[in-house]
Amino acid sequence: MDPTTSRRRLAFTSLELLVVIAIISILMGLLLSAVQNVRNAAARVDCQNRIKQLAFALHNYHDSRQAFPPGHRSPTYPDHMPYSGWSLSVLPYLEQPALAAQAEAAYLANPNPFKPQYPGLSIVVPAFICPTDPRIFTAQISQRTHNLVAFTSYLGVAGLDAVATRDGVLYQDSGTRFADVTDGTSNTLLLGERPPSADFQFGWWYAGVGQKLTGSADIVLGVREPNVLPIVSGSTCGPGRYPFGPASGFSDPCGMFHFWSPHPGGANFALVDGSVRFLAYSANPLMPALASRAGGETVSVPD
Repeated sequence: MDPTTSRRRLAFTSLELLVVIAIISILMGLLLSAVQNVRNAAARVDCQNRIKQLAFALHNYHDSRQAFPPGHRSPTYPDHMPYSGWSLSVLPYLEQPALAAQAEAAYLANPNPFKPQYPGLSIVVPAFICPTDPRIFTAQISQRTHNLVAFTSYLGVAGLDAVATRDGVLYQDSGTRFADVTDGTSNTLLLGERPPSADFQFGWWYAGVGQKLTGSADIVLGVREPNVLPIVSGSTCGPGRYPFGPASGFSDPCGMFHFWSPHPGGANFALVDGSVRFLAYSANPLMPALASRAGGETVSVPD
């Protein structure tokens, strides 16, 4: 056999090389997609575990006080801790008794929670953070009020909206009991995912004013929340109402008005019975019925 012929047969032709490169590229793409899918699934499970921990803390609070805490406290709420909400109330049940005691002492000294003597405002509590939002692993400066604040990825479900209807479980000055949830604890939403606003003005975990001083879009949120302060949130956001659906990313100024998450396809919600479900955005038509505590609707949480 001619040695040159043998050498030619051992070499790749240009076409064969291109085919190999194409196959490797396809395999790498499939591998990267699989790795990303695994990461997304792990992040979603981590978020589910955290919201379940918060639901469990709310249950423990209810067991102790025979009612859930107020979703948001008005300035006239009897315990004199204005603008705080359910998140501050559950600290002792999240193994944060020292932070809870610090908050109580600060409120006794000055009832305005946005003053410098409130160091808790900027303390990041991991239980309130979904790890898919890299912005909030540390405290951030609000672009409008210039407070250094820490955030929550999870808001109390106030019903249709937190400003007016307040027909859910957690809303301003609420004191909802299990017995009040006549629609069924396994069919009523308690907490839901919504990342902090793009300008870091809404979504403070410790305390927040919200829209019209109601905590709306700050600590509590409805499933058809209106934008009642269009000038504050930017000219691109109309008056609403805003449905459950995806936002265009963390920089979307209108995302603060509705439940959504960085997870593909939907968001995590805790129900009043303590279970956690990932709801696809296709569940949006059912959300008003799922958010009301005593609306009399016959609807179940979709699988």
